[in-house]
Amino acid sequence: MAELPIIKDRGKTIIRTSLVGIVVNLLLAGFKFSIGVISGSIAIMMDAVNNLSDTLSSIITIVGTNLAGKAPDKKHPLGYGRIEYMSALSISLIILYAGITSFVESVKAIIHPETPNYSTIALIIVAIAVIVKLLLGQFFISTGKEIKSESLIASGTDARFDSIISLATLVAAFIYIFTGLSLESWLASIISVLLVKTGLEMLRDTMSQILGERIDSATSKAVKSTILSIEGVTGAYDLFFSDYGPDRVFASVHVEIPDTYTADKIDILTRQITEKVYEKHNISIISVGIYSVNTKNDHAQKIRTDIAKIVKSHSGILQMHGFFIDFEKKIIRFDLVVEFLPNRQEVFNSTIKDIQTHYPDYSVFANMDVSYSD
Repeated sequence: MAELPIIKDRGKTIIRTSLVGIVVNLLLAGFKFSIGVISGSIAIMMDAVNNLSDTLSSIITIVGTNLAGKAPDKKHPLGYGRIEYMSALSISLIILYAGITSFVESVKAIIHPETPNYSTIALIIVAIAVIVKLLLGQFFISTGKEIKSESLIASGTDARFDSIISLATLVAAFIYIFTGLSLESWLASIISVLLVKTGLEMLRDTMSQILGERIDSATSKAVKSTILSIEGVTGAYDLFFSDYGPDRVFASVHVEIPDTYTADKIDILTRQITEKVYEKHNISIISVGIYSVNTKNDHAQKIRTDIAKIVKSHSGILQMHGFFIDFEKKIIRFDLVVEFLPNRQEVFNSTIKDIQTHYPDYSVFANMDVSYSD
């Protein structure tokens, strides 16, 4: 098994980007808190607190990146890459907490309102904050997508949302100046609810990644295409991915090859598969299972075609593979990929029974497979 390298440049990029976020957010928090105290604006003070939470998010991202970059050891032979997902989880919890606390403060301000006093310089700084946070959010998101960092994407999403908060605060200030109507406490409460919603969505997405998501269709199809390009491979199935953090993806696969291949030829072929997939997709194939394909008896193909038609007539069966007939022992074996249905076992059993009815002289042995990837 090829060991995936820890890409140092990626870690440096994450840390450098996060440091930019820390500096920017500390400056914005200082300015906004001063303005909030002077003007008596609860919305601006809540915005300042939000910037401080963003600073904490960036610190968590830096710590998480350093921990995730630790080399594999005896206790964790696949490395510490998943710590990055824990960092993203922590950031989503911070956003959720910030949303809940700001909502509580907003409700208090609605019950006991205070008259704000905006100055020109205060409004200019808030306007600048809108632009800065929008640019910072885009910087975080684009960098995060480029280097596949969920923590940076989460921080960028939060920063982009902050720019909306600052913009809404600015709008509320102008409404008060021109109409005398103070809406900022109500506005702050609405923003808080949206912030809670964002935190919950980020928490849901991060938890889904930690649990283990299906690999994206483009990646699985590309890997299968690479495997099928190797001479002697007639089919690639049961491609299963295990994500141990960015740049640490492992996989296993079953391949169909002619039943005439000897052990030395199979050894060469499996090594070609692991090397080529790693080279093209940066994914380590840790296991290659072998399905043999009948080539010594022409009648095998006819039976396979007939059984494939029977399988296709059963709704819920996605695929048949690994088909082989032992004519001497009168055994037919194969795997069936069944959809994620509540009655998967019933569908599988019904299909096998149908096949056995059509071929009573053979013993039918089949495995029920899961659709691990496209």
